Amino acid sequence: MENKLSLYGFNNLTKALSFNIYDVCYAKTQREQRDYIAYIDAQYNSERLTGILTNLTDMIGAKVLNISRADYEPRGASVTVLIAEESMVEKLSDETIVAHLDKSHVTVHTYPEYHPENCIATFRVDIDVATCGAITPLSTLDYLIGSFDSDIITMDYRIRGFTRDIRGAKLFSDHKMTSIQDYLDSATMKRYDAVDMNIYQANIFHTKMLIKEIELQNYLFNTDVYELPPKTRLDITNSLRQEMIEIYSGNNIY
Repeated sequence: MENKLSLYGFNNLTKALSFNIYDVCYAKTQREQRDYIAYIDAQYNSERLTGILTNLTDMIGAKVLNISRADYEPRGASVTVLIAEESMVEKLSDETIVAHLDKSHVTVHTYPEYHPENCIATFRVDIDVATCGAITPLSTLDYLIGSFDSDIITMDYRIRGFTRDIRGAKLFSDHKMTSIQDYLDSATMKRYDAVDMNIYQANIFHTKMLIKEIELQNYLFNTDVYELPPKTRLDITNSLRQEMIEIYSGNNIY
């Protein structure tokens, strides 16, 4: 994507990235589940989410125009960032100047919740990045994955509209695109199983990822893994994996 195309006029391609992550945790009592939700609300409040989105905005070379954020009761937070990308000024005559400004947005919403029966709590984060013109948000994926505890990840990327090259031919994409996975670091990919579902004719790309290894201590809230007997450890690990598989597959399997 570093080799820019020579375009004629205004690039009106719209690129939309939808990025969803799920963090799964084991909390054995209702009190621990409530404590986990409180921890998540404090850890990922609107102030920290604003920092993540403004860093993302810097990474794609955009300018922040406006920020709106809120922390909700009883839980959850949202941030919306209006961004400006590149501007183009045309002088049509000595008296007339026309300026084009690309405006787009970045949003994040959090959804902490817990299962009423099986001691599993989940934390979902939805991030949407919509850009117009030459900017693409794909370069921020590793940063987003690293900003959260990501057990399950689903990503959708779509390119709409068209632009023209200097000869006037329509271009329905201004960068080569085969798979979202191509824009992820190899170290990230080693940690996950991943599958693609792409519709190339429509410039629609979908990737979903599932963490490969479960280190149980990382999924226990206020509990030390060595306090648990081996059978309990195995049961908890199976419960966590079942929850992940159902979220990853989008089906109630168990």
